[in-house]
Amino acid sequence: MIQVDKALELIASSIFKMEPVMLPLAEVQGMTLAFDTYSPINLPSFRNSAMDGYAVMLNSCNSYTLNQELKAGDSAKIRLKAGEATRVFTGAAVPENADTVIIQEWAQLDGNTVKFIKKPKKYANIRSEGEQLKSGELVFKSGLVLNEASIGLLAGLGIAKVEVYATPKVGILVTGNELQQPGKTLKPGCIYESNSIMLELALKKAGVDQITKYRVKDDFLRTKQAIEKALDQNDLLLISGGISVGDYDFVKKALLANHINEVFYMVKQKPGKPLWFGKKDKKIVFALPGNPASSLSCFYVYVLPAIRKMTGKKFRANLKTAISAERIFKPAGKTFFQKAKVEDGKLSILKGQSSSMLHSFAVSNALACIPENVEEIPENGEVEYFELDL
Repeated sequence: MIQVDKALELIASSIFKMEPVMLPLAEVQGMTLAFDTYSPINLPSFRNSAMDGYAVMLNSCNSYTLNQELKAGDSAKIRLKAGEATRVFTGAAVPENADTVIIQEWAQLDGNTVKFIKKPKKYANIRSEGEQLKSGELVFKSGLVLNEASIGLLAGLGIAKVEVYATPKVGILVTGNELQQPGKTLKPGCIYESNSIMLELALKKAGVDQITKYRVKDDFLRTKQAIEKALDQNDLLLISGGISVGDYDFVKKALLANHINEVFYMVKQKPGKPLWFGKKDKKIVFALPGNPASSLSCFYVYVLPAIRKMTGKKFRANLKTAISAERIFKPAGKTFFQKAKVEDGKLSILKGQSSSMLHSFAVSNALACIPENVEEIPENGEVEYFELDL
């Protein structure tokens, strides 16, 4: 049995980044840029007005003769004569020799003459060519997680597609004779299967959109065949249940029969002790405990960082720190992950910490992490947690 930090270290060293793929901008939000990106153009690509107003060669005069107007999209090239002004609108090209745009709020139009009640500083309200980015300049370094602002900037540079790290195809394999699908009358001795939809939605929240679900009864041969098929079709496989040491827990035996290398089995933690992690070539397998809260806890602590690294992100998001609203006790020897609520910087441990209880998870916004060697956190003491409202 290994410690939590060692388990995370082994996972991090086992994970490969996915191959880069070229995708259109509309599909890359939340994905990670695979290569440095350079600007193909000057931005702006021409001198333009930052405001609605009048472009002039600024001098000591307070009035100018209006010659014509330029609106956004006009391509006519104009040169001003001394004492002339061109009516311009935001984003419009300015005359080649204009040095200032006087905003319309400072102007009074009298026939063909425009008078100004206020004068700006010279060069005001004109955006220079290449002011934001010059052609060939580095825009973003690889590793950037793309959001709406960065994608908008890329579009503004005329870039239609970028190379990002692909998201993995993920399989969810659920095992158990007692499992029954929701929507039907529950048979004696059965329970409704909830882990697959829970894990599927957690994966979607993490940006994974290629998910395949598999179900198998507690049978060694069928389990072995299901694992072989799921691993062939996916980059990452999550198995729910069947990983303990009962007479009908066939998952570990089936994993080894498929020549999947066991990296570790059993972690000094609660919940989620019977966590199994392994790999075959670049394929990754997590066998999660069958109890729902244990399964979800292991997803947040171990699976999510693995997906982050596979998609080019930082392996583990930083733990946050809150002040404990109460004294927290636990026995030494295991790391505890407890469902919690953080409000106004104070963390409260919720009731219902059993590994089978999802209700407390459903109303939590944090997963408190209490280290193996800590037995007590005093009221107003610091406690680390994973933020769940992401």
